Amino acid sequence: MADKEPVVDRREDEEEAESAASAAAAGEEEDTGAQIAPIVRLEEVAVTTGEEDEDVLLDMKAKLYRFDKDGNQWKERGTGTVKLLKHKENGKVRLVMRQAKTLKICANHLVISSTKMQEHAGSDKSCVWHAADFADGELKEEMFAIRFGSVENCKKFKDLVEEIAESQSKTEDKETEGDSSAAGLMEKLSVNEKKSEEAPVKEESSEASKTETKSAATSSE
Repeated sequence: MADKEPVVDRREDEEEAESAASAAAAGEEEDTGAQIAPIVRLEEVAVTTGEEDEDVLLDMKAKLYRFDKDGNQWKERGTGTVKLLKHKENGKVRLVMRQAKTLKICANHLVISSTKMQEHAGSDKSCVWHAADFADGELKEEMFAIRFGSVENCKKFKDLVEEIAESQSKTEDKETEGDSSAAGLMEKLSVNEKKSEEAPVKEESSEASKTETKSAATSSE
């Protein structure tokens, strides 16, 4: 008759393993209270965009192109957000566009009375215009083309720019009329001043003539 295998009591081993695992978990969760100070202390810096004194009239995603005169071709200027911003004090409106990832300015110019939007012959989602642009830090005469994701967005952009240009034209006409009125007023003032200066001279000359007349009459007597 074969010998029976000895029965091993594994209960104690399992209990010891469980207690060891519990102790390890408790050690991981235990808060030592140690604080690690940052190596470099960063201070908060106020970031300005130059748009703080302006109200946003339009904000849309688009792709901008610039016409290269030397190469006689259109070149992509950037994909990002085009904005129309109206200054809170002087009422002037500028067009600003930044690239999506780098935020680099790819268009920055005023919308003036001579700004004319034209439909692009190759796409009803695009329009073309000329502007004195300041995106590169100096004024340059540029021809831009912009393409939107839909015909509706393109039409909204085009109509708003034309509306702003017309409004600027009326403002410029009023300023011209004001300048003309001021010039006329200054002219009237200068004429009145000349008259007032001439008046005493005439009085003096008349008194002198009277004195001469009296002297002549006395001598004749």
